[in-house]
Amino acid sequence: MALNLDAIGKKIGPVEKPYTWKDLVLYAMGVGAGFDDLEYCFEQKLKVIPSFSIASVFEFLAEVGISSNANLAGILHGEQDIVFHNPIPVEGTLITEGAVTHMYDKGAKKGALVLAEADTFHSNGQKLFTNYFTLFCRKDGGFGGESGPSTQVDFPDRPPDFEEHADPSPNQPLIYRLSGDIFQLHADPEFAKASGFEKPIMHGLCTHGYACRAVIKHLFPGEPERMSRFRVRFSKTLYPGLPITTQIWKMDDGKAFFRTINRETREVVIDGGIVEWLSDEAVLNRKRQGGIRFDDRVAVVTGAGAGLGRVYALELAKHGAKIVVNDLGGAPDGSGEGAQTPADRVVEEIREAGGEAVASYDSVATEDGGKAIVDTAVKTYGKVDIVINNAGILRDKTLAKMDPENWDAVMDVHLKGAYNVTRPAFLNMRENRYGRIIFTTSAAGLYGNFGQTNYSAAKMGLIGFMNTLKLEGDKNHIKVNTIAPVAATRLTEDVLPPELLEKLKPEFVAPLVLYLCSEQCPVSGATYNAGMGYFNRVAFATGPGAVVGDGKAAPLPEAVAESFEKIKSLDPAEEYPNATAAFGPMLDAFSPKKAEGTDEKEAGLTVQAIFDGLPGAFQADKASGVDVVFQFDISGPKGGSWTAVVKEGTCEVEKGSHDAPTTTIEMGDDDFVKMISGELNAMIAYTSGKIKIGGDLMKSQLIEKLFQF
Repeated sequence: MALNLDAIGKKIGPVEKPYTWKDLVLYAMGVGAGFDDLEYCFEQKLKVIPSFSIASVFEFLAEVGISSNANLAGILHGEQDIVFHNPIPVEGTLITEGAVTHMYDKGAKKGALVLAEADTFHSNGQKLFTNYFTLFCRKDGGFGGESGPSTQVDFPDRPPDFEEHADPSPNQPLIYRLSGDIFQLHADPEFAKASGFEKPIMHGLCTHGYACRAVIKHLFPGEPERMSRFRVRFSKTLYPGLPITTQIWKMDDGKAFFRTINRETREVVIDGGIVEWLSDEAVLNRKRQGGIRFDDRVAVVTGAGAGLGRVYALELAKHGAKIVVNDLGGAPDGSGEGAQTPADRVVEEIREAGGEAVASYDSVATEDGGKAIVDTAVKTYGKVDIVINNAGILRDKTLAKMDPENWDAVMDVHLKGAYNVTRPAFLNMRENRYGRIIFTTSAAGLYGNFGQTNYSAAKMGLIGFMNTLKLEGDKNHIKVNTIAPVAATRLTEDVLPPELLEKLKPEFVAPLVLYLCSEQCPVSGATYNAGMGYFNRVAFATGPGAVVGDGKAAPLPEAVAESFEKIKSLDPAEEYPNATAAFGPMLDAFSPKKAEGTDEKEAGLTVQAIFDGLPGAFQADKASGVDVVFQFDISGPKGGSWTAVVKEGTCEVEKGSHDAPTTTIEMGDDDFVKMISGELNAMIAYTSGKIKIGGDLMKSQLIEKLFQF
């Protein structure tokens, strides 16, 4: 095996984890909390131990191991650094997304480091915390990479300011593992001995939770929500029941160093600890500002001299963003030479309110104009994080009266204009690996409107633009969404009745746009209607369709007519994320079908069929030098025991048990079938306890190499 260097930078997630107060209490008890700190264990006025943030992302961490192709037998948790952005609510769903960021080579006999990071958001939209993981891969060194940086905490040459003693129970791992980390090493005595330990060991992250409780108790008691950073290095294993002490050195206001030692042996089990926490003033500021902020973000808003664009610019600035206010200052139909007054007026409003803004008078309708708008952002503020393509004009005529000039003018501003601004901004966002792009469509484009063929075509074209750009921006954390606003602007004042215009203030559209521009936004490639404080999603759905003919000769039009009720039906309808996925049902329609009346499970893959086909799936060319006996013990009504002996480039499969297997695989029948068919990932099956491996753990990883199903 070798590390998969191509995994660096590829997105992992989003991984979702719903939780309730019971999960928080179970975690708290798993890390030693009880009546002495009841605020962590009693649902009334419950507080969250911040280290719960790592217990909530085990599935993401498993995906890091999978994508990096690290040797499972050699993985240890090396370091963990958590940065907290907002307090963790007592219930909801956590949404985690990130990537492997680096792989460092410590040498052939010294192992490798796999680094990853992940942002976690709450289902309420708030960004809660960022985890920085370091996995020490003992068996994966020597691939010729950089050795990487080294970090060290220099503890003061004085006794610790605080010491917190704790006595984990001999049964502590059995409680902690119920929070999700159910690796056999912490519960199975035989597995622990086979791995070189006297008995099951403490989870490093369980001790991590003890240390987290200790620093809160002595540095900011009763206020866990003040923690802003918690970093550790795992240095030694610890057996359950052994006493520990967390030693704390306060360095200055808001920062301390700590480590946790085995009180019997004096060995350091957690080293290099750094904890940081918010000042009283920072806590108050966070409460005043709310969850969604744009501090240090740079936003470009086109058509921002009035109406919707003006409100977007003002609201973004109010929430901390630096704004490029772009407006040509032309007439609603795009005529005239333009004016600087509209953009200048909005810039002045922002500055008077204490914000930062600069004006741009360039036209989005030309390539040079679009580039100049983005250059204004980069030259003034150093980057661009957000683009809202809002500029627009109207030239309404029926198609019969639509001359090329009026068609092209609308296309140049709406569709081509979005390209002219978005492309240079996208290049900058890609360098910075972050971005938010908003396109503006219309009900006229989504549903049609008499006399607006040019406008409708341009607005629908933006949906196609978004659909592909979401795919191209995904790996660099660039999210692209589209809104269809209904608001009182200079473009709608002649279209909508006066009594309705009163209710359609741009301020009621802006909240959705700000959310889509925020770090908290988890979606990309979506379209939303917005107006009067009412929001809903618009989606393209595809019906199940019908096969007409035999697929060998083109069917007759009459055959299409006979099947047209099925063809036009949208029951049930389905969305597709890309063109390739949308092509799938057409291919599936001509795939061989099972015989009528056959039960779906019986017609599909079975445990017996897997082992019957195992010799045929054997890859003899990859078995050179391999001498191994796999014992498969599959539980359940359709299970049984099978032995696969691989030796001298051959594979023999027999039903029954072997006297001395190299590796034993234990698994339920349904889960085994799902794993072989690709529905269940092997690493997730292992970390979730659905598969148990006995004997030589490392040899189990040969199965994927030796058998191709």
